[in-house]
Amino acid sequence: MAELRAITAYAVACAEPALAIFERERPDDRRPRAALDAARSFADGARRTKVIRDHAWAAQRAYQEARDAGLAAASDAARAAVAAASAAYLHPLAKATQVLHILGAAAHAARAVELDAGDDPNVGADHIERARDLASPVVVSVLTRYPDAPSGRGRAGELLRILDASLRQSTTDR
Repeated sequence: MAELRAITAYAVACAEPALAIFERERPDDRRPRAALDAARSFADGARRTKVIRDHAWAAQRAYQEARDAGLAAASDAARAAVAAASAAYLHPLAKATQVLHILGAAAHAARAVELDAGDDPNVGADHIERARDLASPVVVSVLTRYPDAPSGRGRAGELLRILDASLRQSTTDR
């Protein structure tokens, strides 16, 4: 449970900077913030309950609505909140898709800030660097129990794989 809390705290810290993008575009929609708040509560010691899942599903609907409204940066910001809440449900199954629970919030937040900056890849790369620096030894240790990040998933998937490779490389640099 301590590792799940550490993973979730990391995911929340990575997703949080993108929340402002969503809230600027959809100021009356609190669903992504509620998902982050629920995840943060769990990371801070609260029980892992259905409330986290419910808020994740609500943030997923916010992502879809923002996407359908043509708000690409806001939709990725909401996806970052979904991923942060989902981090509390990382499974011990050694599948590459589980890496999304660990690093998905960082990747979608990076894509959101990148899109918000006119699709500037340097902005996304900077966010990935910060996410790498935020990763505690616990996060990296858990990550290395899983296969490399899966292929696909567009630019957010590319950012995810960059972060994944960087964190795994940090274990061999020591």
